[in-house]
Amino acid sequence: MGTAHSREGELEDSESEDESVASEASGYHSADGEKEEPRRPVRKSPGAAGTSKGKADVLSYKLGNLSLSPGVPPTHKRAKLYLHTGGNTAKSRWTVYGKEVSYEFVKEQEDEDDEDDDREWISQRTGKATWVDWYLRVADRVSAKIDDALQMQFFDDQLRVDFVSRGVWAMKFANKTDYEEFVHEFQNSKFENNYQMKATEENKTKVFGKDFMTWATGEDADESVWEDAEDSLEEQKVASRKLKETYNEALEGGAKSLTMGAGEHSFLIGNSGIDVFRNMATGVHGKGVSIRLQGGTPGDPFSTPKKGMLIRGESNMMLLSPAKDAKQHPTGVSQLDLATGKVVSEWKFEKDGAPISMRDLTNDSKGSQLDMNNTFLGLDDNRLCRWDMRVQTGIVQQLSSPILSWNEGHQFARGTNFQCFASTGDGAVVVGSRDGKVRLYGTTSMRMAKTAFPGLGSPITHVDVTYDGKWILATTDTYMILISTLFKDKDGKTKTGFTGRMGSRIAAPRLLKLNPVDAHAAGVHKFIGGQFSWVTESGKQERHLVVSVGNFSVVWDFMRVKQSDHECYRHERGLKSCYCYEVVPKDESIVESRFMNDTFHSIASPEAPLVVATPKKVTSYNI
Repeated sequence: MGTAHSREGELEDSESEDESVASEASGYHSADGEKEEPRRPVRKSPGAAGTSKGKADVLSYKLGNLSLSPGVPPTHKRAKLYLHTGGNTAKSRWTVYGKEVSYEFVKEQEDEDDEDDDREWISQRTGKATWVDWYLRVADRVSAKIDDALQMQFFDDQLRVDFVSRGVWAMKFANKTDYEEFVHEFQNSKFENNYQMKATEENKTKVFGKDFMTWATGEDADESVWEDAEDSLEEQKVASRKLKETYNEALEGGAKSLTMGAGEHSFLIGNSGIDVFRNMATGVHGKGVSIRLQGGTPGDPFSTPKKGMLIRGESNMMLLSPAKDAKQHPTGVSQLDLATGKVVSEWKFEKDGAPISMRDLTNDSKGSQLDMNNTFLGLDDNRLCRWDMRVQTGIVQQLSSPILSWNEGHQFARGTNFQCFASTGDGAVVVGSRDGKVRLYGTTSMRMAKTAFPGLGSPITHVDVTYDGKWILATTDTYMILISTLFKDKDGKTKTGFTGRMGSRIAAPRLLKLNPVDAHAAGVHKFIGGQFSWVTESGKQERHLVVSVGNFSVVWDFMRVKQSDHECYRHERGLKSCYCYEVVPKDESIVESRFMNDTFHSIASPEAPLVVATPKKVTSYNI
């Protein structure tokens, strides 16, 4: 167990290390670690292709042999390069790879004489227009596509950037001008790779929308919500405490997912059935009871549910199994009576007699699993609907469909690509999409989103929302986005984006990331299932956020993230990223990390236990 700090140590130089590290390797290496022969790239400045300067750069490269610095074309820029060794051990350190190495932002094309617009180029082989990505090349060691997988971390005060590419690297610049030029080119290159268009103000407005430009870029954004959070932090300041393992239990049949209960029991869905756990202040304790599902072979991927959802006072569980017969998503759901351990109903998703599929299910609201509700929400790629078990056909309120025009529905344009959703304490719904958009639907109608936050370049794979609806946590493959939904209307009243359309005076989000050292240690694993700690009562506030990344369960202090001026944010520009978290390492890849319901906190621990499930073990941690 360890705690990550936002500042990864000052860089120290050593003359003896310079040559030893530099001699370790030569030749370019791709982002996935494969060695490749250097190709002759076409060099252009992001957002400036087609200009006389861009053409001059290409010509300059062709005349590179005339450079006074052998092997370094005159258009290459330079910085000091460091390599991090030792990981998170006591022997970790930065060593100098090169005192003055060249770097450049490049596009690789089949024909380096091609002078087409940056938007696309015509392949001589296929004759089709093809987008060409920007790459960062540094010395003879780094050649990596510019995207979020680089885990680029900026240190304005040190004129330094850290990143991951077959190792952890740092570049330190000689002056502020060189540093700012690198940051500017990197951001423009990343925008162009993400959206496949030039990084002009016009195109940025096209992507983000006029009202959300400051939200998406973090420039001149309203910071009052974060300042308010800082005041709240002082009022509720609690001594810093670490997570401590309090209970663990071995598993026999593997683990697929956790279904947390707010009452007496929680459940773990595995290959051989559903294991029952008793909820306690020290975590979840196995009862030695397992529900074996009928129909299908244990371990069969089509008979093992991928998700369980508690309903009707947590007396029943809806089981969503993987689709069969090559269908993308399941067309039905099983209802399990937990008292008898038997499936009592097999519900089919149908509308007007035609089967439809569902990607995911969730409760009507944050605490409705404790009520005797007969309704729940369903989501598919382009559908959002409410199902009612009291009606023979199941559905009572169709909320969005791009294919069918239902009586109580709204037809979205094709390509909505919903991925995940969650509900607030009063039943409002947040939906994340493959294009990165986050949509907010109110409690009275879901025919049209009240607010739609634009994507930041990465698909949303999971969303969660606080009980009061004031904060949203959206998970991508490489980071999480913390979004405030608060805004003031024209009358000065504070509202959330679930109840009204947010204008341009809104707070920019915070990004929650792993620092490059931890990101490299986590390997190629993705962020999975970011969650707030679990509150089901009005007036209570979530305290932590958690996400699973490979063998790591990573926990952020919610109040610290919201603090407007803690050290992660002091030397950052644009969208601010928080690297202050605690890592809970495991011996195997984590299936799911979830906080128990807030009712299970104790006098000794202000937060309910964290439950971490791996294929072979379930472990509980207390603060």
